[in-house]
Amino acid sequence: MGGFLLDVAFPSVGWWPVVFLSVPLALVALIGRTVSGAALVGFSYGAAFSFAHLVWIGEFLGPLPWVALAVLQSALVAFGAVLITLTYRWLPELAPGRVGQLLLTPVVVAAIWTGRELLAGAWPYSGFPWARLGMTQVESPLAELVSWTGVTGLSFVLVWAGAVIIEGFRHAPPVRLAMLGGLTAVLTLIALVPQFPTVTAGTFRIGWVQGDGPAGYFDARRPGDIFTAQEEATEPLLGTRMDLLVWPEGSVDGDAVNDPAVASRLDRLATQTGAPLLVNGATARDGRTFNTTLLWGDGNDAGPQLHDKVNPVPFGEYVPDRWFYELLVPNLTELIQREYSPGNNPPLVDVGGTPLGLAICFDVIYDDVIRAGAVGGAQAYVFQTNNADFRGTDENLQQLAFARMRAIETGRAVVNVSTVGTSQAIGPDGSVLDTLPADEPGARVTTVPLRTGVTAGTILAPWAEWTIGVAGIFVLGFAGLVRARKRNENRRTTG
Repeated sequence: MGGFLLDVAFPSVGWWPVVFLSVPLALVALIGRTVSGAALVGFSYGAAFSFAHLVWIGEFLGPLPWVALAVLQSALVAFGAVLITLTYRWLPELAPGRVGQLLLTPVVVAAIWTGRELLAGAWPYSGFPWARLGMTQVESPLAELVSWTGVTGLSFVLVWAGAVIIEGFRHAPPVRLAMLGGLTAVLTLIALVPQFPTVTAGTFRIGWVQGDGPAGYFDARRPGDIFTAQEEATEPLLGTRMDLLVWPEGSVDGDAVNDPAVASRLDRLATQTGAPLLVNGATARDGRTFNTTLLWGDGNDAGPQLHDKVNPVPFGEYVPDRWFYELLVPNLTELIQREYSPGNNPPLVDVGGTPLGLAICFDVIYDDVIRAGAVGGAQAYVFQTNNADFRGTDENLQQLAFARMRAIETGRAVVNVSTVGTSQAIGPDGSVLDTLPADEPGARVTTVPLRTGVTAGTILAPWAEWTIGVAGIFVLGFAGLVRARKRNENRRTTG
């Protein structure tokens, strides 16, 4: 039940308060368990959540990738569940009495849970930091906390709150009332803390286009059809003043760097719009292929500014250890012909003196990509994506929640443009400025605010992540040593 409830906290339903029920249900089921029992409970919770939450994975290559990813995520949840069970078992030896149970235990439990999220976000194959608790809270009064702590810090607070609820109900009514009252006061104070301030630096007019069209991996199309769909959707904007025109991921189905015909079409469009273009497509350079965003027609004699996707999707944009998986599932690996390489150029472009941060599709879920843009001076963000392989699922809305949370976290406006929708322009406070619904071609021009200054969440989050993860494991390990030492002493005494 707890795992299914957690999925409800994410879009498309987005009932964020159920986190405060789902987490306690998961934790209370781990108290007093054996290691194997905790692993089973954790795996069951993770499976109930992951199979429901990630069902959209199967839209692309069938059930096998969906099942494989859900099982992997469930196994990682099971690993974290074992550590949490050991926390409930060992910590009383380190800090006996109510002080340890009421104050220290919730903190260590939250650190272990959050550390498991960090592990899932980094391993294997660059990880999959998609389903973090903090990302459920974009509509919550607690959302602005991410500008101070980052998404990891918000996840920590949510688990800590759930652990406090459990400790409250494990004690007599007076203690319970005191714990729940204190928790309510703390969460209220957090909700009242304003978003970390950034400095207004003018405005920027961004035209953005959702061309729809045959953008899915298996959609029937001829070469250039996606490009043509974006051109047709752009026509209503011709003659409108803008500082930049943005097309989504995969909008140029041709190599603009190496194909003169594609380059000529982009040159002509830049002349018609009177503004530089931010487009995306596959490019071949140095014997490798990249998923590349290009700033085209900005008058730079050195050629277009380029940014390559930092984290290509394993089993979607490339096959890691292809030789191994060809032995296991040859029919599946043969379907994935493209082999994108990871990029290492900064996720930034400079448009006439205005630096803009970038993230290509799933790169929006990686903290380091977003942080690199902010630290590099980005005054707003543009996220380009292609959700055509997940039409009719919750994937796009879940990704939009990430985009909105990134706006709050960095204090920057975000324009999130999808090939097939839903696309949105988002204010620095996470509010939706404009939107285009899914499966409809369209175009908008939005004046977005520019901001300077880096939020505490952007700067401090990496340190907080390491501190949370390492501290949780250290305290648990130390508690285990203390417990083992006491047991040895008891054996010597009784012997």
